[in-house]
Amino acid sequence: MKHAVRNLVRSALLVVAAALALGAAIDSSAQSTAQQIKQRGELRIGVTPGEPWFYKDPATEQWSGIGYRMGQQVAKDLGVKLVPVETTWGNAVAAIQANQIDVMFVLDATDERKKAIDFPEAPFFWYAQGVLLKDGLNAKNWADLDRDDVKIAVTLGTAPDRELTRRLTKAKIERFANMDEAIAAFYSGRVDAASFYHPALVMQQARVKKGKVVIPEPVVALPTSAGIRREDDKSFRDFLSVEFDKYYKSGQTQKFYEEFLVSRNIDPGKAPPIIKEQWGK
Repeated sequence: MKHAVRNLVRSALLVVAAALALGAAIDSSAQSTAQQIKQRGELRIGVTPGEPWFYKDPATEQWSGIGYRMGQQVAKDLGVKLVPVETTWGNAVAAIQANQIDVMFVLDATDERKKAIDFPEAPFFWYAQGVLLKDGLNAKNWADLDRDDVKIAVTLGTAPDRELTRRLTKAKIERFANMDEAIAAFYSGRVDAASFYHPALVMQQARVKKGKVVIPEPVVALPTSAGIRREDDKSFRDFLSVEFDKYYKSGQTQKFYEEFLVSRNIDPGKAPPIIKEQWGK
């Protein structure tokens, strides 16, 4: 009899515990992102290795990069603590949907992603399709590269690949599985140039210490953003939009970028900016 009573009590406690857990989950999901951030006193941002967006110092395990720096600024403006949560680019959308993170900076607002999550109206910053040119090769326009004696590397199947295919009919386009292989071909002299988005090329040029990064005209530009949960309460989305617009127009976003370049021993004066209005100046 006592054994049966103990089992009954244990079962009842488990039911109560499950109900409490479910209630907490429901309460959490019912709260908006803005409410949760205020209640926790924390802003959880997704971070993943990928310079210059995010970089984790192997010695100190401290994060930096333009995405992390904006996270610091937003957390400061909200009066809360910044909490980096490691994820991957591929898992970022799922992490946002599962409420594991509040925001993922430097996440492009593609049509596919817009079906699952939300994005601020104002862009975080802009990047352009750039070209890393070998020393001695110059190109102000895409037409300057469209010669049968020019070999240009690109990552297979990417938007830059499609753009090169459309613009360059005479140049030989060498396609590689990833950007590391493309840059290796550039470093070894197997190709004359490599094309990708210009901030990433700036980091690659600093690594191989060869060539220069240019943005050919007409400029192929793309805004980047920040992914957040899709919800009825748009206060956090609208707050981020105001933050992005304010820091972009004040030049502070560009300063965040330049600060990171300096920390990686890269001269910002030799790197095209991430403010599209400054391109070509």
